[in-house]
Amino acid sequence: MTGFLIVVLIAVIIGAVVVLLRQRSADNQRNLQDAQAEARRWVERLGGQVMSLTGSNDAAKQALADAAERYTAAGSQMEQARTADQCRLVTQTAMEGLYYVRAARSAMGMDPGPALPDLAGQAGAGKVTEDRKVSVEGHEYEASAQPSTATPHYYPGGMVAGRPVPQGWYSEPWWKPALVAGAWGVGSMLLFDAMFSGMHSVPFAAGGWDQGGFGDVGGGWDAGGDWGGGDWGSGGGDFGGGDWSGDFGGGGDFGGGGGGDW
Repeated sequence: MTGFLIVVLIAVIIGAVVVLLRQRSADNQRNLQDAQAEARRWVERLGGQVMSLTGSNDAAKQALADAAERYTAAGSQMEQARTADQCRLVTQTAMEGLYYVRAARSAMGMDPGPALPDLAGQAGAGKVTEDRKVSVEGHEYEASAQPSTATPHYYPGGMVAGRPVPQGWYSEPWWKPALVAGAWGVGSMLLFDAMFSGMHSVPFAAGGWDQGGFGDVGGGWDAGGDWGGGDWGSGGGDFGGGDWSGDFGGGGDFGGGGGGDW
């Protein structure tokens, strides 16, 4: 009798484990489907804007070109996303593209459209609130809160290779070498300090940029996600810039570019 009870107890435990595993699998599948639907919605929204707008000045043209790059990257990511976390990163890439669209619309004197959720790392990176013109190692750089012929390059703000880049308009995309290399050059700290010193809207303007507050220089993407060495492979991708070499190389179907809900 005792042996029979033990067998029954084991059977009950095994049955409960099977039910639990099936429930967990079903929950994961639902989460994935929800994340996929959300990501596709943002990608399609971005596609609608990219396809319907034409820049009327240099700043708007550059911002729309950057938005188109994010659209391409998000479409490629969407095709290869296999987990809910990866789909959420697709959403972030598409949202970044929409920040570029808003910037382009503003540069053309248009209504920028509805506000967007904050990007990962954006709030901590701060924003440009005043015009700055500095010379670093014999090269001149400018930054402004507004687009102009002197500052046609927009960045929505966020982390690049473990360091904050404030939201604003710049004379050139000085952060792009770090996107490609995955690490900042030696002169980057000098540029950041010169450009943003005393700008209270930039949290790291008081010398904190070189203190590793968001990860070591060259340490990759440890500021709020599993990219660099995580789910996206080991490629030097950048969440902020939409450049995913790793598993997200190549093109693909972008999931449609309908009019969106802008």
